[in-house]
Amino acid sequence: MEFFNLHTHKWTNQPNVLELVNQYPQEFDATIPYYSVGIHPWFIVEERIEADLAIIESKLKEGNCLAVGECGLDKRIEIPMELQQMVFEKQLLLAQQYQKPVVIHCVAAFQELISIKKKMNISVPMLIHGFSKNAPVAKQLVDNGFYISFGKYLLLNQELETVFKSVPNNRFFLETDTVEEGIEAVYELAAKYKGISVEEIQEMVNSNFLEVFKIEL
Repeated sequence: MEFFNLHTHKWTNQPNVLELVNQYPQEFDATIPYYSVGIHPWFIVEERIEADLAIIESKLKEGNCLAVGECGLDKRIEIPMELQQMVFEKQLLLAQQYQKPVVIHCVAAFQELISIKKKMNISVPMLIHGFSKNAPVAKQLVDNGFYISFGKYLLLNQELETVFKSVPNNRFFLETDTVEEGIEAVYELAAKYKGISVEEIQEMVNSNFLEVFKIEL
């Protein structure tokens, strides 16, 4: 595996890239080789929660379902936090049951996220996708056992250079999310910021991938 894309909404079918494609329970594409599946806080439909969770659980039994998510908490939307938290916690229980990592969407709710991880004693890896906050928040997350994935905002905001450099080499991933640029561009920028080669970044990500996902590819 030359490149691993932790989170994307578009499968590009490149032989040298493993893409963890985000899927939703009601919009599932079985042709995608590797994917995560979850209820995004934006798309919680109260009457459908149990049905969606049942679909997620069925997919978690498949070998090419690598993670639960994206799921999480978002304080900038209308959906009540109590409902978001309930849906998130149910997905965390499934992740624990099936021993799958969790790809997390978190907006303005990092303290709540850390509290839930502690309260539920979650032991599977939890990965914050699309990180865009400052170094103290990143440090607090790493100190509490989270992994941090960079992509869109790393490309868009130069101020994230110092944040990215502050994250330990065994705790980061790279992704594209919804941007047009390929994952190679994210790797190149990450290498530039760390002051190392793209090959060294590849080795780090591959090592982190093996640690988190427990499969050799």
